[in-house]
Amino acid sequence: MSLVLQENLASLPDASKTAAGLPASGLPSSLLPTDGLPASALPGGVSPKIGFVSLGCPKAGSDAESILTQLRSEGYDTSKTYEDADLVIVNTCGFIDDAVRESLDAIGEALQANGKVIVTGCLGAKEEGGENVVRKVHPKVLAVTGPHATHEVMSAVHLHLPRPHDPFADLVPPQGVRLTPKHYAYLKISEGCNHRCSFCIIPSMRGDLVSRPINEVMKEAENLVKAGVKEILVISQDTSAYGVDVKYRTGFVNGKPVRTRMTELTRELSQLGVWVRLHYVYPYPSVDEVLPFMNETHANGGRILPYLDIPFQHSSQRILKLMKRPASSERNLDRIRAWRDICPDLTIRSTFIAGFPGETDAEFEEMLDFLREAQLDRVGCFAYSPVDGATANDLPDPVPDDVRAERQGRFMQVQEEISRKRLARRVGKTIKCIVDEVNQDGGVARSMADAPGIDGNVFIATPDKPWKRFKAGEIVSVKIAGSDAHDLWGDVA
Repeated sequence: MSLVLQENLASLPDASKTAAGLPASGLPSSLLPTDGLPASALPGGVSPKIGFVSLGCPKAGSDAESILTQLRSEGYDTSKTYEDADLVIVNTCGFIDDAVRESLDAIGEALQANGKVIVTGCLGAKEEGGENVVRKVHPKVLAVTGPHATHEVMSAVHLHLPRPHDPFADLVPPQGVRLTPKHYAYLKISEGCNHRCSFCIIPSMRGDLVSRPINEVMKEAENLVKAGVKEILVISQDTSAYGVDVKYRTGFVNGKPVRTRMTELTRELSQLGVWVRLHYVYPYPSVDEVLPFMNETHANGGRILPYLDIPFQHSSQRILKLMKRPASSERNLDRIRAWRDICPDLTIRSTFIAGFPGETDAEFEEMLDFLREAQLDRVGCFAYSPVDGATANDLPDPVPDDVRAERQGRFMQVQEEISRKRLARRVGKTIKCIVDEVNQDGGVARSMADAPGIDGNVFIATPDKPWKRFKAGEIVSVKIAGSDAHDLWGDVA
């Protein structure tokens, strides 16, 4: 059986991974990234091999990359099959019930096929009735850790599979081991979250906000660019809050003083000569400072993309208060208008929850009115799902399952029509796109408005001239000829 790395944007239900109804394909599945890395044949024999299965959001993927990089630096090899692995690590997601089930199934599969399994990730930190959830279901696992726990995982690996002798330093490229295609990569700038949203248990698993030093973040970004990355996707639990925990302390980037803050970070990233995309941005006034960068293209081609991923979650002031979310729908609508005045090409992606405990018919209709007024570009919607440990579970008047599902469906119907009309405006225009894949039909690309795995695609026809040929990772100009509710079609200009 093939050991496949599964990255599926939070292991959430299909509708939560949609962009205006986009089929939930998640991030592209891929085999472990062993190709292109040096072989680790060490004196005295073959290096031990470790299989790796990663589930969850890009932040979990970043944890996985950290562990894989450390494994490589110590001389361990990776295996593409359970059978050839000396040990298997499963990186889990525990955000909602579907994610828990998927993670537990993956652990069970690894145990059955290999027998030696170490578990890490969000589910590893989850308890039920005072007992660890993973240990309760799978008592035979070798070790269990929480998220962001490279040191603990490596300690468990050393215990059950001693490190090779004299590992070669050149086994690890400067950019580390990556799970994404060579032309784009996720850059995690912080860990944890200071918010206490009533539907979320992330802080209990990942802790409070801890910002990475800005020189460390920039060094990683520079190494990614040197390795050929053309698009950097900035991720965290709350990108807008970067540096709050260290009071925006001044660090040094290539000898230059730079504050640990989202505005200064984006300014530095914009000078690297690549696309930079911001995810998980809360609607704070500080966002206003970043928007002017989105109108500019640096002389070397670098750009902060006119794209904001902002989880609004709801529009009702009462529901937002029950959710313990910041801001209100009125202020959010005003902000959206102001942002589009500053940056007319801005794409806004967001997520919402339908059927939150206590949500009335009128409050759901209010959310649909907000959607129609805001005219967001890319939207996903969850039907509310109780998560063990979330305080929202104790709220009165839970919405029945069938009503939650019906509201989610209606919400996505409204958004699909909005998306269809907004994408139709691009027909006839020429836009910049980054090519993700070349195939017999031409190619699959993304515009500045599309993040990988969660938004739409731009399907490019086979070039009719040799000089119009393209390859994965290239940024090309595409004249748009057609559209639907999710995707665009066009030809290289």
